[in-house]
Amino acid sequence: MPMNSMKLLLAVSMALLAGCAGQRTAPESSNPQVLLLGEVHDNADGHKLRYEQLRQRVEAGWRPAIAMEQFDREHQALLTKAQKDCRYAQCVILVMQSPRWDWQQYKPIIDLALHYQLPLVAANLSRADASKVVRDGVASSFDAETIAAYKLKDALPADILQGQRKEIVAGHCGMLPDEMVPGMVHAQIARDIWMAKLVRAQQPRDVVLIAGNGHVRKDFGVPRWLAAVEPKLTVRSIGYVEQAPAQGEYDSHIKIAGKQRTDACAGVKSKS
Repeated sequence: MPMNSMKLLLAVSMALLAGCAGQRTAPESSNPQVLLLGEVHDNADGHKLRYEQLRQRVEAGWRPAIAMEQFDREHQALLTKAQKDCRYAQCVILVMQSPRWDWQQYKPIIDLALHYQLPLVAANLSRADASKVVRDGVASSFDAETIAAYKLKDALPADILQGQRKEIVAGHCGMLPDEMVPGMVHAQIARDIWMAKLVRAQQPRDVVLIAGNGHVRKDFGVPRWLAAVEPKLTVRSIGYVEQAPAQGEYDSHIKIAGKQRTDACAGVKSKS
């Protein structure tokens, strides 16, 4: 083969190799420090899709802690012991004794954590703490250092209050007495701050938060409170939604088929 032809063939081969390199799957470093994965609590399809996303990242080498809304924060010691003693998710679930959740939807994530020894983090506010917040305000569930860090003695951001209020009123079919709304808004904000605080506490380890779509919203959920404290973290929020969200609610979203449900509001309004 003439020398010029060999040079041309070599150049083409190098170009093809460069093109293939650009198509490789994203390296482990592309994972954010904080990945927020939402859910519609009773939508099994969404749970499956979310698990698959997390499984693929973990099997590719990512080793985050997994913070879960489904466990109340004051039970962290029990959860840590259960993760140490148990081989399967069902054992952890039985130890934790939290009947509020459909645990069938969360077993795959817990099994993933057990298999890869990923720390499970109890990230939710207990009902007792939530009741205290409803009565005494957001700052009542935090120590002085946290109150100062998140500026909880100042007025809460108006857009967060407004966004949470809208969601809570809609979630109660517009029938919630006006005097009950502020306390419930404060409880939801306290949950978000606790989740942000506990997520941040896992650094330098990366962390995934498993929580409802409302908690992972960028406009008024956990991301707002993660951004309120230094140092800044790389955060990515993914909603698993039945209806297309408004722009800016999440960094990205996965559309899932809506579940057939009875109209919960119809019964409430018929009694009014």
